Amino acid sequence: MPTTAQARTVSARRDLSEAPLLVAARGGRPARLPVWFMRQAGRSLPEYRALREGVPMLRACFDPETLAEITLQPVRRHGVDAAILFSDIVVPLKAAGVDIDIVPGTGPVVASPVRDAEAVAALPELDPAQVAPVAEGVRLLVERLGDTPLIGFAGAPFTLASYLVEGGPSRNHEHTKALMHSAPEVWHALAGRLADSTLTFLRAQLDAGVDAVQLFDSWAGALSPKDYREFVLPHSSRVLAGVAEYGVPRIHFGVGTGELLTAMRDAGADVVGVDWRVPLDEAVRRLSAPDAQPPVVQGNLDPALLAASWPVIEAEVRRIADEGRAAAGHIFNLGHGVLPETDPEVLTRVVELVHELRP
Repeated sequence: MPTTAQARTVSARRDLSEAPLLVAARGGRPARLPVWFMRQAGRSLPEYRALREGVPMLRACFDPETLAEITLQPVRRHGVDAAILFSDIVVPLKAAGVDIDIVPGTGPVVASPVRDAEAVAALPELDPAQVAPVAEGVRLLVERLGDTPLIGFAGAPFTLASYLVEGGPSRNHEHTKALMHSAPEVWHALAGRLADSTLTFLRAQLDAGVDAVQLFDSWAGALSPKDYREFVLPHSSRVLAGVAEYGVPRIHFGVGTGELLTAMRDAGADVVGVDWRVPLDEAVRRLSAPDAQPPVVQGNLDPALLAASWPVIEAEVRRIADEGRAAAGHIFNLGHGVLPETDPEVLTRVVELVHELRP
């Protein structure tokens, strides 16, 4: 059952029952096909680059006014159907006191990798007060977004753990996979601690008023279905179940996860994001369970194709919209994030085209 504070938040949430994104996320047919883009608030926008000049990434993530302004920029420019909270998956780790930083050109780098039981036990727990600036940014956004939904954001336990174990980005995740198989009790203790932090972070956003949440498992595609079910699924499921009481749509997304789609469905999200490697109608087939309503999907234009000519882009958008009609609901998106070199005018044209297509 929700706590008293959660119940107040839910009852006071904006009435966006007709918002196309929320209708689609719940398996309905909205007035128009909704669209937003992962990484829409970011480096493709000149106004973002101007605002971020000289401001480190994590400092921007913890400044309420800055994160609110960055989150709003693509809504103003493109007319997308949702804002995605400007943040980074390592924000809850940094807030809790983990020595981690985002190094330009590299990504998150951890000072002391976590590879044994002692290091896991020493990880600090996240207190909601430590992400109060993020919650304040959410409250500012709820006041300023009008009838546009706000999607909350968090990294899934596996992806957070992979950064901690590897010490930074990894191509092969060799230390992570070795830990899983050689010391499963240490792995599950680590993933459990990170599930707690992720829940705390998402609940802080939900209490502040976000209208949906997306759990990013950026590196889950490195795993086999067997390893995913054994080492990842229990922890992602706990996160998604832990926010179910808020009654908002829960989106789950990973890169290269075509072979994991049924397992990701079983994690319990309301919407499964699909990258560009699997056609949406095929993803619907894989995600469909016997005697159940067809799934709701999100995706899945290849971000690289935004550099192609407009006739190519238009044909791809129309194809994806057609394939998405096999689902109970479809939220148009990219198959991953907007690339920094993307022309913002192209994104605006994609939004306009998507809104012309029937859901």
